[in-house]
Amino acid sequence: MAQFSVRRLSELDDGLVLAPERYDPRRRLRSTADGHVLLSELVSEVRETVHSGTPGLGAVVVADTTHARDGVLAVSRDATPAQSLGSSKKRIRPGDVIISRLRPYLRQVAYIDQGARATVVSSEFLVLRPLDGAPIAFLAPFLLSSPVQTALAAAQEGGHHPRFSAATLLALPVPRALVERREELSEVVERAMQQRREADRGMLSAVEQAAAAISDVDR
Repeated sequence: MAQFSVRRLSELDDGLVLAPERYDPRRRLRSTADGHVLLSELVSEVRETVHSGTPGLGAVVVADTTHARDGVLAVSRDATPAQSLGSSKKRIRPGDVIISRLRPYLRQVAYIDQGARATVVSSEFLVLRPLDGAPIAFLAPFLLSSPVQTALAAAQEGGHHPRFSAATLLALPVPRALVERREELSEVVERAMQQRREADRGMLSAVEQAAAAISDVDR
């Protein structure tokens, strides 16, 4: 179905942007009856970049956009010397939430729990960090929800590799009812991460035992 949006000249974004996707009505989330809080009131978008020449960086574990999906960052690669970083990366730390600004339909969102392993991520990620020190794990399921995914998909701009902007992300309205339950929902996410890590360790152990049994036969 075609989408229509009418704007006055005075309502155009700074720079008199005429790109039709900038005014796609699907970019807007409806406010709830209890109101909302802008994402920018809860988090800051952190841009702590590092590169191969960053002093004292040491070994790093790098996560690409393919390592994040449905709230989980899963990285099996080993640490590598900082000299092999190549392009600039962004630092992350436990408690952050990351989201790829490329191809929202791939659901490349992750909460950075203690078991995430990665220390730096691709510059395509937007790194969100709490402003007040309160947990933001609950934002991972918020960003993965169907309404938010639809809004971000509609907000992509550009030709070859369309992206949505940090400004678009930070302007998302987070339902006040969700914010009021942030502690409870963040604990749910934390427990889910712990169970996921335990499952991964269990499967790895099973694979190692299978490999050991094969080696015994070979001998």
